[in-house]
Amino acid sequence: MNIENTKAQMRKGVLEYCILTVLRDGEAYTSDLLQALKEAKMIVVEGTIYPLLTRLKNSGLLQYRWEESTSGPPRKYYQLTSSGEEFLNELNETWLELNQAVKTLTKSKK
Repeated sequence: MNIENTKAQMRKGVLEYCILTVLRDGEAYTSDLLQALKEAKMIVVEGTIYPLLTRLKNSGLLQYRWEESTSGPPRKYYQLTSSGEEFLNELNETWLELNQAVKTLTKSKK
């Protein structure tokens, strides 16, 4: 079994949650999202994030607005919808429960 594949699957499993969490503090351009993820050691490529953003938008969790750019094409800025905020609140609760369960299971019994 390849450890890198397993680690990548673990990151993919929490990527949606991480993106919504970054957007909790306000709207962001895709490169801003990628930078925030990179700073948190969640390395993600553009080919992964764009389909995810589209899926989150189509699910009603995100919306976007276009802004003209002085250095190229217009930019799409994403932000949470009210449904996205509710969804994120539920994910936060689930994350806390899951995190506690993993800590309990992986705690040394010594």
